[in-house]
Amino acid sequence: MTFTENCNRVFDLAIRDYHVTDNIDTPIKNPFERDSIENRLYLKCWIDTVQWHFEDIIRDPHINPEEALLLKRRIDRSNQDRTDLVEQIDSYFRQKYSEVKVLPDARINTESPAWAVDRLSILALKIYHMREQAERTDATEEHRLKCRQKLNVLLEQQVDLSTAIDQLLEDIETGRKYMKVYRQMKMYNDPATNPVLYNKK
Repeated sequence: MTFTENCNRVFDLAIRDYHVTDNIDTPIKNPFERDSIENRLYLKCWIDTVQWHFEDIIRDPHINPEEALLLKRRIDRSNQDRTDLVEQIDSYFRQKYSEVKVLPDARINTESPAWAVDRLSILALKIYHMREQAERTDATEEHRLKCRQKLNVLLEQQVDLSTAIDQLLEDIETGRKYMKVYRQMKMYNDPATNPVLYNKK
């Protein structure tokens, strides 16, 4: 099994598990060992799945403004958790490939492996929900057809992105590419760098 085959398997499991209750307050029951990469992948996709539904809810034009503000705060925390998980997954790759001898002509990639995995997780969610739309019995045939066409594109994109990630990991493993990871610096989360926050002191 390739790395991305394992990712897609774990992502599908997390998405299915969430939709058993389909409730943003459902506690996570991660089935994988704490120190395993599968545990991190499951948690990553669970966060993405909950946030997907946060984003649906907050777009309700009739939402109570106070509830919307509370939900916005949850989305902010979720975004930070998502970023933290990506960095944890990149730490896994850095450790895994720490002994690789980088070739003299090795190149750097435009993004780290974990940020590509992040996109793969979101893609799994798009596929799940587009398939749901393509199979809706209360929608028109025209709607279902459009969604089936979009689903086919998403499935093709999943194959392409999975292939690209596996190729990137192979290049890193053989020294043809090297990893360089920059920690995210979200200035609006930091009271020392967000002027709205530090001017309130």
